[in-house]
Amino acid sequence: MIDLDALGTQALGKIAAATDLDALEALRVEFLGKQGSISGLMKTLGAMSPEERQTQGVAIQALRSSVTDALAEGKAKLEAAALERKLAAETIDLSLPAPEAPLGSVHPVSQVMDELAEIFADLGFAVASGPEIEDDWHNFTALNMPESHPARAMHDTFYLPDLTAEGREMVLRTHTSPVQIRAMLAAGGNQPLRIIAPGRVYRSDSDATHTPMFHQIEGLVIGKDIHLGHLKWTLETLLKAFFEREDILLRLRPSYFPFTEPSVEVDTGYSWQDGRRVVGGSGDAEGHSWMELLGSGMVNAHVLRAGGYDPAEWQGFAFGVGVDRLAMLKYGMNDLRAFFDGDARWLSHYGFSALDVPTLSGGVGVNA
Repeated sequence: MIDLDALGTQALGKIAAATDLDALEALRVEFLGKQGSISGLMKTLGAMSPEERQTQGVAIQALRSSVTDALAEGKAKLEAAALERKLAAETIDLSLPAPEAPLGSVHPVSQVMDELAEIFADLGFAVASGPEIEDDWHNFTALNMPESHPARAMHDTFYLPDLTAEGREMVLRTHTSPVQIRAMLAAGGNQPLRIIAPGRVYRSDSDATHTPMFHQIEGLVIGKDIHLGHLKWTLETLLKAFFEREDILLRLRPSYFPFTEPSVEVDTGYSWQDGRRVVGGSGDAEGHSWMELLGSGMVNAHVLRAGGYDPAEWQGFAFGVGVDRLAMLKYGMNDLRAFFDGDARWLSHYGFSALDVPTLSGGVGVNA
């Protein structure tokens, strides 16, 4: 019969003398592996008589447990020692500059939105918002475009399959003008309004200057004795502040929009610099140096009534301009589709640092 005490002393001595994890693993295999000496003893338990198991079996089990515990303790000590050696060998040179972390950027559309909001805040405008999924009454009917009105064909509209509880069709809004209706209704038809409505709008169109989703900012002023002169002054002040030039020249041309009467297209003079259009400079009377920029006009009487205002007492003007177009003109971009491609190279080139963005905090001189 094998001397269990001698085998235990030998196993524990070798385990205590192991200097690395590989040596310790070899000892585990030697004693507890499938062909190990202690594993061999475990296999003899089946052939023992009950009396022998009471003595020899208990001693073999105790030997196996003590060797297993010694292996676990030795492994923990060797792993701790290896970690201490690794930490002692690794040092950080605190005099070296820290690696640059990747930084995001402010998208040009977001930047222009902020610039416009800042200008309008100086002019006393509040920011209003509304749902992007709109019912056709707010999007069309209240804006003087009933179901039979041919102006609805002017918009390539995304219609949704579900109807409202009132049976109205739901659409992705084609402009931010529905916000004007909601703002007028919220005002109760008895107080002046001066708001802008920036946001995303949707039309089924896509090319270098059109995308299915784009951004607009619309303005609405309601008051008493409002006229086109107020509109022209507001737009001139806006564009001078936005493009940071005093030589802005505007031309108002008669046009047609169902929600304004009279309606005017607004053109601005421009010049060519470094191969791109730059807003500013006098326009040519023959139209060779004019560029259409936005649409505007006096709020139609039907729209005033839909918003709860009495057109005999209240007047107003409204205008709308594409934020993406303004960004393209100011910052020299030539393809609107790139705004939404998510190309990191484009964003790196045209994006703005969140900590160092252009600002118009100098304010807008207002002598109204």
